[in-house]
Amino acid sequence: MARAAAARPADTPPPLPLLPKRRGIELALLVGAVLISVCGYLVVGLARGHALPGGAVRYGAGLAGLALLAHLAVRFRAPYADPLLLPTAVLLNGLGLVLIFRLDLDTPADHAAPTQLMWSTVGVGLFIAVVVLLRDHRVLQRYAYLCAALALLLMAAPILFPAINGAKIWIRIAGFSIQPGEFAKVLITVFFAAYLAANRSALAHTGRRMGRLRLPTGRVLGPIVAIWLISVAVLVLERDLGTSLLFFGIFVVLLYVATGRTGWIAVGLILACVGAAAVGTLEPHVHSRVEDWQHPFAGIAAGRGPGQLAQSLFAFAAGGMLGTGLGQGHSYLIGFAMKSDFILATYGEELGLAGLTALFLLYALLVARGYRAALGLRDPFGSLLAVGLAALPALQVFVIAGGVTGLIPLTGMAMPFLAQGGSSVVTNWIIIALLLRISDRARTPRPEGGGARSGSGSAAGSGAAGNGAGSRSGAGAGASSGSPGSPERSLVARHGASEAGFGARSWVVGFLKPTRSPTPPRSQAGTRPRSRNQPPTAPPPASADDAASPEAGR
Repeated sequence: MARAAAARPADTPPPLPLLPKRRGIELALLVGAVLISVCGYLVVGLARGHALPGGAVRYGAGLAGLALLAHLAVRFRAPYADPLLLPTAVLLNGLGLVLIFRLDLDTPADHAAPTQLMWSTVGVGLFIAVVVLLRDHRVLQRYAYLCAALALLLMAAPILFPAINGAKIWIRIAGFSIQPGEFAKVLITVFFAAYLAANRSALAHTGRRMGRLRLPTGRVLGPIVAIWLISVAVLVLERDLGTSLLFFGIFVVLLYVATGRTGWIAVGLILACVGAAAVGTLEPHVHSRVEDWQHPFAGIAAGRGPGQLAQSLFAFAAGGMLGTGLGQGHSYLIGFAMKSDFILATYGEELGLAGLTALFLLYALLVARGYRAALGLRDPFGSLLAVGLAALPALQVFVIAGGVTGLIPLTGMAMPFLAQGGSSVVTNWIIIALLLRISDRARTPRPEGGGARSGSGSAAGSGAAGNGAGSRSGAGAGASSGSPGSPERSLVARHGASEAGFGARSWVVGFLKPTRSPTPPRSQAGTRPRSRNQPPTAPPPASADDAASPEAGR
């Protein structure tokens, strides 16, 4: 080691440490997630029947088999993927199966847990297909407009079918039902990410300025606004306020990330409030939900008994800090939506505030790892796609938790992985597969000779030169990548700020932009102080060894 260090030039930075694959950690976390879910299943059976449930072995084997298949797909096809995404998804899915099984005990005529396990199997199958077949997420960028067209068709299809519970969001054929809006949200996110990545510079630096906000030209912003308006109009006709609010939130989030303009958040909030007020006043179905939100105990005062929202609030109050225990609550009083819209009330009653905190931390971990994958990518499309896919469950959890706790009106959306719904659980598994594929791309080590560490001819240097920064940015990137730090930080810094793909004022660039290392002071060892009248010593002539070598930086 000492001989190799002596042979290497003094100004050559040490090689970056390779990122560990961490597949063993993922497998250990998967075992823990399966054990927690199986223990919950056993606790429900003991609490309700004072005996172990008969299907415990079948349930545990099925969930463990699905987790193992998903792990093997990731191990062999995406070895550098994030090790926390898959265990978190398995744990959330397992907890959802436990809660649905617990509610099935109060509804003998409706057993939804076996159906939910079947849909989970379909979701894991599609997860494996995406991980195995989609080798590069950038392929999706070529089909941006096709994704937008398919999303519009999927959203418009339920208009031809009768409404269910006041909303036209389902397609029912021969006892088989599907909610196409769940798949449309992934497709529309792909379109938004692709279009904004291709036009981010025009969106950030062209157009008219109104105060502190720069409005892009209609030619640039027009197509994406038209797609969004059509989708929202279709969802309003179907009385699906939750999905339309979700699409609007994704649009604003991606527009902000692509341009780095904080004003888009304020504009988005204002437009969302105006649109919600208009729909809540004009649409009878939405107006009734707003009335229930404003007066949740009106039914009790009128002698009709508590409504769903009032029963949900009672369930949270009964849970307290630690909950009543799995299987020992009374959330079945909520009614027909206890397994879908209000399943969070069952969770809050039986596991309490402590359980709710742990659940929200799991969702926060899922979202944070998606954002982490976005920060480690070179291409703007992948970064925007990771942000959009991670924002989907974040917005859903906020809207659903706010609805069942009385913070905002109910929207009728499904809690990711937790609530009953085949379309929802399948879509969420597809989202996890895409995030895993993106994180694998972000964490895969690059060849040392092609990174930003080379002083000349490097990828970062050429990218910086294309943006007018010249070799100065390339040198800054190289100095930063050689600085000590975590492996992920070093890998991100190696990409260079010019290849992050966002505007100069974007928060992503602000986080990722490498800082130039200060010039080290010239060593004074072995030199004698020069007297006042002594002329300066001429520097020695440059030798061939002092010339810049193309191998420097390797």
